[in-house]
Amino acid sequence: MYSNFKEQAIEYVRQAVAEDNAGNYARAFPLYMNALEYFKTHLKYEKNPKIKEAITQKFTEYLRRAEEIRAVLDEGGSGHSANGGDAAVATRPKTKPKDGKDGNDGDDADKEKLRSGLNSAIVREKPNVKWNDVAGLESAKQALQEAVILPVKFPQFFTGKRRPWRAFLLYGPPGTGKSYLAKAVATEADSTFFSISSSDLVSKWMGESEKLVANLFQMARESAPSIIFVDEIDSLCGQRGEGNESEASRRIKTELLVQMQGVGHNDDKVLVLAATNTPYSLDQAIRRRFDKRIYIPLPDAKARQHMFKVHLGDTPHNLTEADFEALGQKTEGFSGSDVSVCVKDVLFEPVRKTQDAMYFFKTSSGIWIPCGPKQQGAIQITMEELDAQGLASKITPPPISKSDFDKVLARQRPTVSKSDLDVHERFTKEFGEEG
Repeated sequence: MYSNFKEQAIEYVRQAVAEDNAGNYARAFPLYMNALEYFKTHLKYEKNPKIKEAITQKFTEYLRRAEEIRAVLDEGGSGHSANGGDAAVATRPKTKPKDGKDGNDGDDADKEKLRSGLNSAIVREKPNVKWNDVAGLESAKQALQEAVILPVKFPQFFTGKRRPWRAFLLYGPPGTGKSYLAKAVATEADSTFFSISSSDLVSKWMGESEKLVANLFQMARESAPSIIFVDEIDSLCGQRGEGNESEASRRIKTELLVQMQGVGHNDDKVLVLAATNTPYSLDQAIRRRFDKRIYIPLPDAKARQHMFKVHLGDTPHNLTEADFEALGQKTEGFSGSDVSVCVKDVLFEPVRKTQDAMYFFKTSSGIWIPCGPKQQGAIQITMEELDAQGLASKITPPPISKSDFDKVLARQRPTVSKSDLDVHERFTKEFGEEG
């Protein structure tokens, strides 16, 4: 059965080469891609190692040619073949047609294309998260200030052998504020901030991913002082040799290792900041490149108390300092994300009260506020009835109260398990330091 796949692949190659030789790149490209799909399927079933090796070699050559054609088509060229009669032309690498006489023009165009994609990763507007907005994590904030703020403001501090930190790994359970801390760095630092995810660096085209990594670091060096923040770095840099690791993934890791090593470059003003929820899944060579590995744990009671205040902001409420302290004590095991979700839910409690209210009272300034039936001046009326009278803009929800928090906390549970915490604490004893 599988010999049919091979025959079909050969037929597609024959057609692709004919179109390629005629300079019809737009027709040749899909034919090459079809051939590659059939070759890929055939390789799954082929048992003979020599045949397998020969097909793999052909597969690589056809893939390279397909990529060259795609690059030409992307640049708007219809293509023209200089090797009109050479039927074997597709079985050896071709150079991509250049627009100019100098061979570097095509490389420059490729470079510009890669960089334009990375431009979207530059954070141009400050996220407006101050150091004071980050609750707790004092040693993590101090280490980041040493790495980010001091070298820019006080370069004279870093003389002789004293050099700023060059690579930070922030790890801990989900929702503890690793990305939030990165936002504070972006706000406070007078540096170019690149916020990168795996999707920014992974390309389906062979060889392009490692070029993206190299260009990212080159852009960071050109716009130094700069910070490269890689969120969920484990998705890019898992353990090498794992069964599901692809060739592209291996090449990205190798390029990242080379760039972080900084051989031949002055990287004193380029900081790599990365975050992960699963530090053990990181490749150990990558892990060693981070000279600071900081554990971002669950917030303590004092930090949670501060978070409740920050998330409430200037929303009207009647909570006292003692109420905030009680909330901090009551939410043991909550992550920063859990606290944020809790407050978001609480913010809607006054709205729900207003929707369900059967009684309202009218203030001297004409504002209607929901109330109980025993409230002085209470009028039996609903929100819908007020709306029908054209008073929708005059209805205001009541301020948030402690009972609103009690109601929400009665149904909310922490999202980080004991086993999650044990894993991170064990990693900290082996490789990290407390944040």
